[in-house]
Amino acid sequence: MSKAFTKEDSGDESPVVAPRAPLPPGVPNYVTPRGLELLRAEKRTLEAARVALRDAPDSSARLAGLAQRLFELEQRLGSAECVVSVAEASRVIRFGSEVTLQDELGREQRYQIVGVDEAEPGAGKIAFLSPLGRALLGAEVGDRVRLERPGSVRELEVLKIE
Repeated sequence: MSKAFTKEDSGDESPVVAPRAPLPPGVPNYVTPRGLELLRAEKRTLEAARVALRDAPDSSARLAGLAQRLFELEQRLGSAECVVSVAEASRVIRFGSEVTLQDELGREQRYQIVGVDEAEPGAGKIAFLSPLGRALLGAEVGDRVRLERPGSVRELEVLKIE
């Protein structure tokens, strides 16, 4: 049987650490208040895991992985700029805005513009650097935004901004 189909957990392997979503040089690390709390909660979880692993046998690779994740997280927290949405600015889409859109087929979709670490497209949270996020920033109710994708262009109408 191929080794790929067997389960051998020696504990010596380095864990795979998924990299954080990149921020281009010079781009601020904007976060919503929720996003900032998620980063802080992640740090608490990683620190607790590190303490729990400290005396465990064969934990050096896992500790190294945790150290790398904590280092990256500290950098993100250190550069985080928390942006609080301003209620009176709700006529224009800005960072933190919640937006209801309608596509060409009349389907409505709801999104919130968030930071790169908080982005979760399946949950309607899109990064301000994403193609849709960039297309929406600065738009107002009634505006149509174009989202160009490989092989297609979608037009979305802004119905509501909160």
